[in-house]
Amino acid sequence: MNKITKRSFYSFLALYLISSFIFLVLAAYWFFTSQVSMEMNNNFYRMTQIADKVSSHIIQAHMMNKPYTLESFPHAKVAMLGDEKQVLQGSFTSQIDFSKDFYMTDDSFTLVSDRADGHLNVSYVVVQSNLCNKNVTALKNRVAYTVIFTALFIIIISVFLSYMFLKPIKDKMEEIEQFVKDTTHELNTPITALMMSTSRLKSKKTYDEKINKNISISTKQLYEIYSSLSFLSFDNQKEQAKLLRFDTIVETSVAYFSELLEKKKIMIVVNLKQCTLKISPTKAKMLINNLLSNSIKYSKPNTTITITLTQNMFSIKDEGIGIAQDKLDDIFTRFVRANSYAGGFGVGLNIVESIVSEYNYKIDIDSKENVGTTVRVFF
Repeated sequence: MNKITKRSFYSFLALYLISSFIFLVLAAYWFFTSQVSMEMNNNFYRMTQIADKVSSHIIQAHMMNKPYTLESFPHAKVAMLGDEKQVLQGSFTSQIDFSKDFYMTDDSFTLVSDRADGHLNVSYVVVQSNLCNKNVTALKNRVAYTVIFTALFIIIISVFLSYMFLKPIKDKMEEIEQFVKDTTHELNTPITALMMSTSRLKSKKTYDEKINKNISISTKQLYEIYSSLSFLSFDNQKEQAKLLRFDTIVETSVAYFSELLEKKKIMIVVNLKQCTLKISPTKAKMLINNLLSNSIKYSKPNTTITITLTQNMFSIKDEGIGIAQDKLDDIFTRFVRANSYAGGFGVGLNIVESIVSEYNYKIDIDSKENVGTTVRVFF
């Protein structure tokens, strides 16, 4: 990823994590406080039940004139006290504040009940328990572990979502970077040729056919690059379609590329029949020039390009390097190139496909690697 993509990635990741962690902390706090409140209520009712049970047994034993032996209770200390607050049975862990019915001290809850009402000389039943604090501590640990594991899970998810969210932007940035590199490379070749040819003309101070041809070819290459980029950038300005002789435009394009064909030692065979179409002149030229330019670009020297035109079909067949079968589905995608044999932006066939779609034509491509490619456009 480049700097812009990285900055966007980390910004989105930070925003996602901060918002998620705030929500997680608030949810954990709400859950913990509600569970603590519930645990304290349960503890109060549990201790009340113990005190009521002991008081009930005391009253029942007194009514039946039987002695009562205090039973033990799990997680609780129980004591029976007389009217002078002396311990009759049982034990407790801390001093008792008889001014309060229920309170907490030293991490332990104390409940003081007077429901025995003096039966068997028992004035108070005291229950002490630290079970609530133990449960709250265990709950605190569970919540902490849950928050930690959830946070780790959120981090993993956020990284994955950030990558998925920014992938289209990342891909587009890579396309733009590659496009800039390809543009620089494509412009460098004809510009270098123009500079060298101009320098040689100045040094010779005489007319040179070869130099003049190189200048002409380089100028046309620059113009084709300009035309393609202009078409992609300013195609929103619709040019009106009109009836025109498509065969005449094909002849003009073949003549336009004749110097490049000659330089690459490519022979061209033209079989043209009169063809009249209603199409924008610029788009008709772009359609032919992009297909012919591709055929020339990917053809090796001493090969043949065959152009055929009827009223219903236009085709270009070359003996070039061909296209791999697994690349055929992607060749119309903008900025995608089937191979790196020759330079280019990967926009030519995308322009062709857009023109074909606009006029409801159909395009068909047959290609075999190291044999050649045939492109047919059906009107």
